[in-house]
Amino acid sequence: MKFSSIKPIAGTLIREIFAALLLLVGVSVVVFAVLSFAPGNPFSSILAAPGAGAPAITGKIWQYLTWLGHLLRGDLGHSTRSGLPVFDEVIRTSLYTLYLTIGAMAISLCMAVPVAIFTARRGMASATGWAMTILTYVFSALPAFWFGYIVIYAAIHRFGFFPLAVGGSTADWNWFYFFLPVLVLGFCSCGLSEMVRYLREELVRVLSQDYIRTARAKGVSVWKHAFKEGFLLPVTEIVAAKVPFILGGAVVVEQVFNWPGMGRLAWQAAQDRDFPLIMGITLMAALFVRLGSLLKQVVHIVVNPRASHRSE
Repeated sequence: MKFSSIKPIAGTLIREIFAALLLLVGVSVVVFAVLSFAPGNPFSSILAAPGAGAPAITGKIWQYLTWLGHLLRGDLGHSTRSGLPVFDEVIRTSLYTLYLTIGAMAISLCMAVPVAIFTARRGMASATGWAMTILTYVFSALPAFWFGYIVIYAAIHRFGFFPLAVGGSTADWNWFYFFLPVLVLGFCSCGLSEMVRYLREELVRVLSQDYIRTARAKGVSVWKHAFKEGFLLPVTEIVAAKVPFILGGAVVVEQVFNWPGMGRLAWQAAQDRDFPLIMGITLMAALFVRLGSLLKQVVHIVVNPRASHRSE
Protein backbone atom coordinates (compact mmCIF):
# COMPACT_ATOMS: atom_id res chain seq x y z
CA MET A 1 0.00 0.00 0.00
CA LYS A 2 1.37 3.39 -1.01
CA PHE A 3 1.88 6.25 1.42
CA SER A 4 -0.64 8.34 -0.51
CA SER A 5 -3.34 5.78 0.30
CA ILE A 6 -2.25 5.36 3.92
CA LYS A 7 -2.29 9.10 4.69
CA PRO A 8 -6.07 9.64 4.26
CA ILE A 9 -6.82 6.54 6.34
CA ALA A 10 -4.48 7.73 9.10
CA GLY A 11 -6.13 11.15 9.09
CA THR A 12 -9.56 9.57 9.34
CA LEU A 13 -8.43 7.35 12.20
CA ILE A 14 -7.10 10.34 14.14
CA ARG A 15 -10.34 12.30 13.63
CA GLU A 16 -12.50 9.31 14.56
CA ILE A 17 -10.48 8.56 17.69
CA PHE A 18 -10.79 12.18 18.80
CA ALA A 19 -14.54 12.12 18.08
CA ALA A 20 -14.87 8.82 19.95
CA LEU A 21 -13.20 10.32 23.02
CA LEU A 22 -15.57 13.29 22.96
CA LEU A 23 -18.52 10.92 22.49
CA LEU A 24 -17.50 8.76 25.44
CA VAL A 25 -17.10 11.80 27.69
CA GLY A 26 -20.49 13.14 26.61
CA VAL A 27 -22.17 9.77 27.14
CA SER A 28 -20.58 9.41 30.56
CA VAL A 29 -21.83 12.86 31.61
CA VAL A 30 -25.38 12.15 30.48
CA VAL A 31 -25.55 8.67 32.03
CA PHE A 32 -23.96 9.86 35.28
CA ALA A 33 -26.52 12.68 35.53
CA VAL A 34 -29.45 10.38 34.75
CA LEU A 35 -28.35 7.81 37.33
CA SER A 36 -27.76 10.52 39.92
CA PHE A 37 -31.28 11.91 39.58
CA ALA A 38 -32.92 8.49 39.20
CA PRO A 39 -35.65 7.66 41.75
CA GLY A 40 -34.24 5.73 44.69
CA ASN A 41 -30.79 7.26 44.42
CA PRO A 42 -29.69 8.81 47.75
CA PHE A 43 -28.57 11.91 45.86
CA SER A 44 -32.21 12.66 44.92
CA SER A 45 -33.19 12.72 48.59
CA ILE A 46 -30.23 14.89 49.52
CA LEU A 47 -31.01 17.33 46.72
CA ALA A 48 -34.62 17.62 47.91
CA ALA A 49 -33.51 18.73 51.38
CA PRO A 50 -33.75 22.49 52.10
CA GLY A 51 -30.54 24.39 51.38
CA ALA A 52 -28.71 21.34 50.07
CA GLY A 53 -29.00 22.08 46.34
CA ALA A 54 -25.74 23.85 45.41
CA PRO A 55 -23.39 21.94 47.78
CA ALA A 56 -24.89 18.61 46.73
CA ILE A 57 -24.48 19.38 43.03
CA THR A 58 -20.89 20.55 43.60
CA GLY A 59 -20.11 17.34 45.44
CA LYS A 60 -21.64 15.32 42.66
CA ILE A 61 -19.52 17.13 40.05
CA TRP A 62 -16.37 16.32 42.01
CA GLN A 63 -17.53 12.73 42.29
CA TYR A 64 -17.87 12.56 38.49
CA LEU A 65 -14.45 14.15 37.94
CA THR A 66 -12.92 11.63 40.34
CA TRP A 67 -14.59 8.78 38.45
CA LEU A 68 -13.36 10.25 35.14
CA GLY A 69 -9.82 10.41 36.50
CA HIS A 70 -9.98 6.74 37.45
CA LEU A 71 -11.39 5.96 33.99
CA LEU A 72 -8.40 7.58 32.30
CA ARG A 73 -6.22 5.14 34.26
CA GLY A 74 -8.34 2.19 33.10
CA ASP A 75 -10.22 1.83 36.37
CA LEU A 76 -14.03 1.70 36.09
CA GLY A 77 -14.54 0.87 39.74
CA HIS A 78 -16.10 -2.24 41.23
CA SER A 79 -19.55 -3.72 40.82
CA THR A 80 -21.76 -3.15 43.84
CA ARG A 81 -23.48 -6.48 43.17
CA SER A 82 -20.55 -8.84 42.71
CA GLY A 83 -17.61 -6.79 43.99
CA LEU A 84 -15.64 -7.62 40.83
CA PRO A 85 -13.85 -4.98 38.76
CA VAL A 86 -16.26 -3.42 36.29
CA PHE A 87 -13.65 -3.42 33.52
CA ASP A 88 -13.16 -7.19 33.77
CA GLU A 89 -16.90 -7.92 33.75
CA VAL A 90 -17.57 -5.61 30.82
CA ILE A 91 -14.73 -7.07 28.73
CA ARG A 92 -15.79 -10.65 29.49
CA THR A 93 -19.43 -10.11 28.55
CA SER A 94 -18.73 -7.80 25.60
CA LEU A 95 -16.85 -10.62 23.86
CA TYR A 96 -19.98 -12.80 23.98
CA THR A 97 -22.07 -9.90 22.70
CA LEU A 98 -19.55 -9.30 19.93
CA TYR A 99 -19.86 -12.92 18.80
CA LEU A 100 -23.63 -12.60 18.86
CA THR A 101 -23.87 -9.31 16.96
CA ILE A 102 -21.32 -10.22 14.28
CA GLY A 103 -23.05 -13.53 13.66
CA ALA A 104 -26.48 -11.87 13.53
CA MET A 105 -25.27 -9.27 11.04
CA ALA A 106 -23.73 -12.02 8.88
CA ILE A 107 -27.04 -13.91 8.80
CA SER A 108 -28.96 -10.74 7.96
CA LEU A 109 -26.61 -9.91 5.09
CA CYS A 110 -26.78 -13.49 3.80
CA MET A 111 -30.54 -13.04 3.52
CA ALA A 112 -30.74 -9.40 2.45
CA VAL A 113 -28.01 -9.30 -0.20
CA PRO A 114 -29.37 -12.08 -2.48
CA VAL A 115 -32.89 -10.64 -2.26
CA ALA A 116 -31.63 -7.13 -3.05
CA ILE A 117 -29.56 -8.34 -6.02
CA PHE A 118 -32.38 -10.48 -7.39
CA THR A 119 -35.01 -7.73 -7.14
CA ALA A 120 -32.59 -5.13 -8.52
CA ARG A 121 -32.00 -7.25 -11.62
CA ARG A 122 -35.49 -8.70 -12.13
CA GLY A 123 -37.59 -5.94 -10.55
CA MET A 124 -40.49 -6.25 -8.14
CA ALA A 125 -42.87 -7.32 -10.88
CA SER A 126 -41.77 -10.98 -10.71
CA ALA A 127 -43.65 -13.24 -8.33
CA THR A 128 -40.41 -14.56 -6.85
CA GLY A 129 -39.04 -11.09 -6.11
CA TRP A 130 -42.34 -10.00 -4.58
CA ALA A 131 -42.54 -13.12 -2.39
CA MET A 132 -38.93 -12.74 -1.21
CA THR A 133 -39.48 -9.10 -0.30
CA ILE A 134 -42.69 -9.86 1.61
CA LEU A 135 -40.84 -12.57 3.53
CA THR A 136 -38.21 -10.08 4.70
CA TYR A 137 -40.99 -7.75 5.90
CA VAL A 138 -42.55 -10.61 7.85
CA PHE A 139 -39.26 -11.43 9.59
CA SER A 140 -38.66 -7.75 10.37
CA ALA A 141 -42.07 -7.53 12.07
CA LEU A 142 -41.52 -10.54 14.36
CA PRO A 143 -40.87 -9.62 18.02
CA ALA A 144 -37.49 -11.01 19.05
CA PHE A 145 -38.68 -12.35 22.41
CA TRP A 146 -41.68 -14.16 20.83
CA PHE A 147 -39.65 -15.66 18.01
CA GLY A 148 -36.93 -16.66 20.48
CA TYR A 149 -39.37 -18.61 22.65
CA ILE A 150 -40.85 -20.29 19.56
CA VAL A 151 -37.37 -21.35 18.43
CA ILE A 152 -36.52 -22.71 21.89
CA TYR A 153 -39.78 -24.66 22.06
CA ALA A 154 -39.28 -26.14 18.61
CA ALA A 155 -35.64 -27.04 19.25
CA ILE A 156 -36.32 -28.76 22.57
CA HIS A 157 -39.73 -30.38 22.12
CA ARG A 158 -39.69 -31.08 18.38
CA PHE A 159 -36.04 -31.89 17.68
CA GLY A 160 -34.69 -32.71 21.13
CA PHE A 161 -31.11 -31.56 20.62
CA PHE A 162 -31.06 -28.23 22.40
CA PRO A 163 -29.59 -28.24 25.96
CA LEU A 164 -32.39 -28.31 28.53
CA ALA A 165 -30.43 -25.92 30.73
CA VAL A 166 -30.73 -23.00 28.33
CA GLY A 167 -27.58 -20.90 28.50
CA GLY A 168 -26.26 -22.03 31.85
CA SER A 169 -22.52 -22.47 32.11
CA THR A 170 -19.84 -22.73 29.48
CA ALA A 171 -20.10 -26.52 29.79
CA ASP A 172 -23.29 -26.30 27.74
CA TRP A 173 -21.51 -24.49 24.92
CA ASN A 174 -21.92 -26.04 21.50
CA TRP A 175 -22.43 -24.82 17.96
CA PHE A 176 -26.21 -25.09 18.16
CA TYR A 177 -26.43 -23.09 21.38
CA PHE A 178 -24.44 -20.39 19.59
CA PHE A 179 -26.48 -20.58 16.40
CA LEU A 180 -30.03 -20.18 17.78
CA PRO A 181 -29.67 -16.74 19.45
CA VAL A 182 -27.66 -15.53 16.45
CA LEU A 183 -30.46 -16.71 14.17
CA VAL A 184 -33.17 -14.97 16.20
CA LEU A 185 -31.22 -11.72 16.47
CA GLY A 186 -30.34 -11.76 12.77
CA PHE A 187 -33.94 -12.31 11.70
CA CYS A 188 -35.73 -9.94 14.07
CA SER A 189 -33.44 -7.10 15.13
CA CYS A 190 -31.42 -6.13 12.05
CA GLY A 191 -34.25 -4.66 9.96
CA LEU A 192 -34.14 -7.10 7.04
CA SER A 193 -36.76 -5.19 5.05
CA GLU A 194 -34.87 -1.92 5.44
CA MET A 195 -31.60 -3.55 4.43
CA VAL A 196 -33.17 -5.09 1.32
CA ARG A 197 -34.84 -1.84 0.33
CA TYR A 198 -31.70 0.27 0.77
CA LEU A 199 -29.38 -2.17 -0.99
CA ARG A 200 -31.85 -2.62 -3.86
CA GLU A 201 -32.23 1.13 -4.37
CA GLU A 202 -28.46 1.63 -4.40
CA LEU A 203 -27.95 -1.21 -6.87
CA VAL A 204 -30.66 0.10 -9.17
CA ARG A 205 -29.15 3.60 -9.01
CA VAL A 206 -25.63 2.39 -9.78
CA LEU A 207 -26.70 0.00 -12.54
CA SER A 208 -28.39 2.89 -14.32
CA GLN A 209 -25.22 5.00 -14.42
CA ASP A 210 -23.59 5.83 -17.77
CA TYR A 211 -20.33 4.02 -17.03
CA ILE A 212 -22.27 0.84 -16.28
CA ARG A 213 -24.12 1.12 -19.59
CA THR A 214 -20.78 1.60 -21.31
CA ALA A 215 -19.33 -1.48 -19.63
CA ARG A 216 -22.40 -3.49 -20.58
CA ALA A 217 -22.10 -2.34 -24.23
CA LYS A 218 -18.43 -3.39 -24.30
CA GLY A 219 -19.29 -6.81 -22.90
CA VAL A 220 -17.29 -6.22 -19.72
CA SER A 221 -18.50 -7.64 -16.39
CA VAL A 222 -21.05 -5.16 -15.02
CA TRP A 223 -20.81 -6.41 -11.45
CA LYS A 224 -17.05 -5.91 -11.43
CA HIS A 225 -17.58 -2.20 -12.14
CA ALA A 226 -20.59 -1.84 -9.84
CA PHE A 227 -19.15 -3.76 -6.88
CA LYS A 228 -17.61 -0.87 -4.94
CA GLU A 229 -20.28 1.79 -5.36
CA GLY A 230 -23.30 -0.49 -5.70
CA PHE A 231 -22.46 -3.13 -3.12
CA LEU A 232 -19.45 -2.50 -0.85
CA LEU A 233 -20.33 1.06 0.19
CA PRO A 234 -24.08 0.43 0.77
CA VAL A 235 -23.37 -2.73 2.79
CA THR A 236 -20.84 -0.88 4.95
CA GLU A 237 -23.27 2.00 5.52
CA ILE A 238 -26.16 -0.27 6.48
CA VAL A 239 -23.93 -2.28 8.86
CA ALA A 240 -22.78 0.91 10.61
CA ALA A 241 -26.37 2.18 10.83
CA LYS A 242 -27.66 -1.09 12.29
CA VAL A 243 -25.12 -1.46 15.11
CA PRO A 244 -27.26 0.43 17.70
CA PHE A 245 -30.38 -1.57 16.77
CA ILE A 246 -28.52 -4.87 17.03
CA LEU A 247 -27.18 -3.95 20.46
CA GLY A 248 -30.70 -3.04 21.57
CA GLY A 249 -32.07 -6.32 20.26
CA ALA A 250 -29.23 -8.23 21.92
CA VAL A 251 -30.59 -7.22 25.35
CA VAL A 252 -33.85 -9.08 24.63
CA VAL A 253 -32.26 -12.08 22.91
CA GLU A 254 -29.66 -12.53 25.64
CA GLN A 255 -32.41 -12.56 28.25
CA VAL A 256 -34.46 -15.13 26.33
CA PHE A 257 -31.52 -17.49 25.74
CA ASN A 258 -29.74 -16.74 29.02
CA TRP A 259 -26.77 -15.68 26.93
CA PRO A 260 -23.87 -14.44 29.11
CA GLY A 261 -23.45 -11.20 27.21
CA MET A 262 -23.38 -7.49 27.84
CA GLY A 263 -27.12 -7.00 27.29
CA ARG A 264 -28.08 -9.53 29.94
CA LEU A 265 -25.53 -8.04 32.33
CA ALA A 266 -27.02 -4.58 31.71
CA TRP A 267 -30.49 -5.89 32.55
CA GLN A 268 -29.23 -7.37 35.81
CA ALA A 269 -27.29 -4.21 36.66
CA ALA A 270 -30.41 -2.07 36.13
CA GLN A 271 -32.45 -4.31 38.42
CA ASP A 272 -29.74 -4.22 41.11
CA ARG A 273 -29.08 -0.48 40.66
CA ASP A 274 -25.45 -1.34 40.06
CA PHE A 275 -24.50 2.13 38.82
CA PRO A 276 -20.74 1.54 38.24
CA LEU A 277 -21.57 -1.48 36.07
CA ILE A 278 -24.23 0.46 34.14
CA MET A 279 -21.69 3.20 33.42
CA GLY A 280 -19.14 0.70 32.14
CA ILE A 281 -21.64 -1.13 29.91
CA THR A 282 -22.93 2.13 28.45
CA LEU A 283 -19.43 3.28 27.55
CA MET A 284 -18.66 -0.05 25.88
CA ALA A 285 -21.92 0.10 23.87
CA ALA A 286 -21.08 3.64 22.75
CA LEU A 287 -17.62 2.43 21.72
CA PHE A 288 -19.17 -0.36 19.61
CA VAL A 289 -21.37 2.18 17.83
CA ARG A 290 -18.40 4.43 17.14
CA LEU A 291 -16.37 1.51 15.79
CA GLY A 292 -19.14 0.86 13.28
CA SER A 293 -18.89 4.46 12.13
CA LEU A 294 -15.10 4.14 11.91
CA LEU A 295 -15.44 1.06 9.71
CA LYS A 296 -17.71 2.96 7.35
CA GLN A 297 -15.31 5.90 7.10
CA VAL A 298 -12.29 3.68 6.40
CA VAL A 299 -14.10 1.73 3.67
CA HIS A 300 -15.25 4.99 2.05
CA ILE A 301 -11.70 6.31 1.94
CA VAL A 302 -10.25 3.02 0.65
CA VAL A 303 -12.81 3.06 -2.17
CA ASN A 304 -12.53 6.80 -2.82
CA PRO A 305 -9.49 8.52 -1.20
CA ARG A 306 -10.80 11.93 -2.34
CA ALA A 307 -13.61 11.58 0.19
CA SER A 308 -11.13 12.31 2.98
CA HIS A 309 -10.37 15.75 1.50
CA ARG A 310 -14.09 16.59 1.25
CA SER A 311 -14.63 15.65 4.90
CA GLU A 312 -11.83 17.90 6.15
